[in-house]
Amino acid sequence: MSIIKDISLAAEGRDKIEWVKSYMPVLSSIEEEFKKTKPFAGMKIAMSIHLEAKTAYLATVLHAGGAEVYSTGCNPLSTQDDVAAALSTMDVEVFGVHGAEENEYRTHLMAALSCHPDLVIDDGGDFIELLHGECRAFGDRLLGGCEETTTGIHRLKLRVRAGTLDYPMIDINDADCKHLFDNRYGTGQSTLDAVMHATNLVIAGKRAVVAGYGWCGKGIAKRLAGMGAVVTVTEVDPIRALEATMDGFTVMKMDEAASVGDLFLTATGCENVIVKRHFEKMKDGVLLANSGHFNVEINKDDLLALCVSHKRRKPDIEGFVMPDGRILNLMADGRLVNLAAGNGHPAEIMDMSFALQAKSLEFLAGHARLLPGLYPVPRETDLAVAERKLEKTGIFIDRLTPEQTRYLGVEN
Repeated sequence: MSIIKDISLAAEGRDKIEWVKSYMPVLSSIEEEFKKTKPFAGMKIAMSIHLEAKTAYLATVLHAGGAEVYSTGCNPLSTQDDVAAALSTMDVEVFGVHGAEENEYRTHLMAALSCHPDLVIDDGGDFIELLHGECRAFGDRLLGGCEETTTGIHRLKLRVRAGTLDYPMIDINDADCKHLFDNRYGTGQSTLDAVMHATNLVIAGKRAVVAGYGWCGKGIAKRLAGMGAVVTVTEVDPIRALEATMDGFTVMKMDEAASVGDLFLTATGCENVIVKRHFEKMKDGVLLANSGHFNVEINKDDLLALCVSHKRRKPDIEGFVMPDGRILNLMADGRLVNLAAGNGHPAEIMDMSFALQAKSLEFLAGHARLLPGLYPVPRETDLAVAERKLEKTGIFIDRLTPEQTRYLGVEN
């Protein structure tokens, strides 16, 4: 039985799902294929992914491919209750409520896994951690799965190095059609969209500090600059720091940036990026937001220890009053702001990421059981998704001639 907040919200959720479907032509074409080929007939698929309209549509596509689908969230604040209600009316079992407490969130994860899935989609690695721990018995028929995020891939790589990954997993995050577009353009746009919507403040002229210059940080920094912000980047990687410098951004340590920034956005995937010594230097009224997967980058415990009081100032904004009267504003409880205070990535971007998810699961379902490990998305899958996206956008590209392929020594 699904666990949702209110089934009466389903009509509004269905409208959201239909809307995004209109802008996801690649995934729609895969849905039509799956209706005919039924690659997941007789299989169960469990999904731990942000429970919103675009992921709901992915769940229905997998169901169209013959699967029994069990869906839960991967972050309590990114679950949209109307979408969860709608999805539960579409032959998908749903376990998710916006704002669930930590123990409830964990219960929802375990409920989705209790189906004993053949395949999983993970976003951040919580499923895999449970399948190696107290939910190990639920993985008895697991063929493998896909991981969507930088954070989740990091957790998987740690297991690979330790020799403790018991299942084959496909690395969606490092496919070109994912990180080049989803991480960069998707995170960049959706992060600023959430910040602007929640604060109703201007970006132009603000001193913005972006922590991390990976693909997500690059996207955020570029969008901030395009909106007129004065952008500073902090980094621990010298190559990325040099790249940020040559892209025209100021690079400095967070210890220096803390006193000059008006808006801080973290996108590192690491913990304790902004801590007590930084809060002590910050201006009155600063905005603090995180676009990393977990709420560990901005240390809220340090904020609580420093402040004399704190209160909700607006939806998704909590103000922490320092002893000297300064107020530091934390957005979305330090959770990934683009989903906790916004609608997540644009549908056109997730069209590619979720096409990769669907086709990679089809790959796993159609192959003999793979050995445990972390596998890349097959290159032909990555290219096929890109070509299909171009075609659906009305863009056509050149092909190498036979003479050119011989000259380059490549296959056309």
